[in-house]
Order: sequence, then structure tokens, then C-alpha cells
Amino acid sequence: STCIRFFPRSNERDYISIESRSGCYSYVGRQGYAQTVSLDRNGCVYHSTVQHELLHALGFNHEQTRSDRDNHIQVIWENILDDMKYNFNKIDTLNQGTPYDYSSVMQYERYAFSKNGLPTMVPIPDNNAALGTSTEMSQNDIIRINRLYQCCECNDTHIHFSPPCSPRTHTYKITTKNTLHLVQSC
Repeated sequence: STCIRFFPRSNERDYISIESRSGCYSYVGRQGYAQTVSLDRNGCVYHSTVQHELLHALGFNHEQTRSDRDNHIQVIWENILDDMKYNFNKIDTLNQGTPYDYSSVMQYERYAFSKNGLPTMVPIPDNNAALGTSTEMSQNDIIRINRLYQCCECNDTHIHFSPPCSPRTHTYKITTKNTLHLVQSC
């Protein structure tokens, strides 16, 4: 769906190392040298979770941290575990001209990090809207990647150029030890 490709690493200095550590996590954006993406075998190896963590490595934040999120969800701070509140702090995000997306693979579900079993987020204006139930990247996730990396939307039948767009490929190297590396080629 995007121009991002993963390939075996040979000897590149910067790469992503996919490891089964405790939990599911990644830094946001390229950090340089060995960058760990943790996908714990006991709970993280699901299609949507893998996409979520790799999107972090590609530079994307959680949907509920978007600068415009208060127009789309209400965060209920008193229901959030104190040491997890940082996951809901608004930041200046790379929205790439796309609308807030309840179906984004980067959107947490409504009870994420609840300390009392009550919702931590409620959609606005329809509080019954599905929130954070995606099993794969949404169309907006795909558009954001393609716009950020200025590449083409691809599928089996056609290539669609999403302005601004150039026919550039972004590849990632992966070794037998599950490490990845970004290589840009035109």
C-alpha cells in the first residue's frame, strides 16, 4: 500500500532491530545506529501491533496525541493510570493534511490505560463511534506515509501519485537477526 519496503541488512550503520523484549514499543522516527522495535512474542505479534510499532519508527505518533484531537475525542484524565498519562499528551503531529481518524492503527481503544475500567477517551460528537478497533492501517495511515515520504500509493492494479509525490522508493534492510535499515533510492 506504500513505497516502504523491508530488506535484509548487510553492514549499514543505521538500522531497526526488531526484538522480542518486554512489551510493544518503538521510538518515534529515525534515531540512528541500532534502533530497537520491541515486539514481545507474548502479546505483540499481531498485524495491527506490528504496523503500529513500525509506523512509530517511520515517524508517526498516536492519533490521540494530535494537536487537533480535542475536536474529535475527549480525554478523561481522571480514568488514566498516572504513569501512562504521557500517552495522551497533545503534540505537534505530522497530520499530512488528513482528518482525525478513529480507524487509524495509531488510535488507542477507548479503555486504553484505564485505572478503573472506565473509558479514557470518548469520541466527539458521536460517543458511540468505534475507537481504536483497527486490525490494519487505515486509508488515512497509508496516505500519511505516502505524503511524508513523498512517494506513490501502490496496489496490485495501479499507482496513484499523492501530491506532493515523486517516484521514490524507501526500503528497509532486515537481517536474519531481524534488523532493519532505511535506504532511499530513486
